[in-house]
Amino acid sequence: MPLNLEIVTPDCKVYSQVVDEVGIPTSEGRIDVLPRHVPLIARLKAGDIMVKTNDQVEHLAVGSGFVEVFGDAISILTDQAINIEDVEDSEIEEAVRRAQEALDEGKKSDLNEADINRLEAQIRYAHAQQVARGKHR
Repeated sequence: MPLNLEIVTPDCKVYSQVVDEVGIPTSEGRIDVLPRHVPLIARLKAGDIMVKTNDQVEHLAVGSGFVEVFGDAISILTDQAINIEDVEDSEIEEAVRRAQEALDEGKKSDLNEADINRLEAQIRYAHAQQVARGKHR
């Protein structure tokens, strides 16, 4: 009994596949979802999602959001998501550098707390890409 995984951002549906297992970073810790998992709603933490299908493993980087598991469906609603196979190492390193610079500049200026939180989320997402890329190898 496979699982239907969908990952959706505000812009589009990023991923929609039938899979065997999914590893998801949540605010309560990492969970692995297999068929017949108990119903669940949890906060998604920026990190890497491991997707296993027919003994093939793929890693996706996601930002923060929510995950819902119900029956044989997993729905992930996130602010950002990317298949790490579609990104070069240099692009990831540049994203981390830019995000860190923006945060450093933001802390020196009079940015409000919401803007600082947004910049910190960008850094967590950039680091999630690095982690997922490292696991992809």
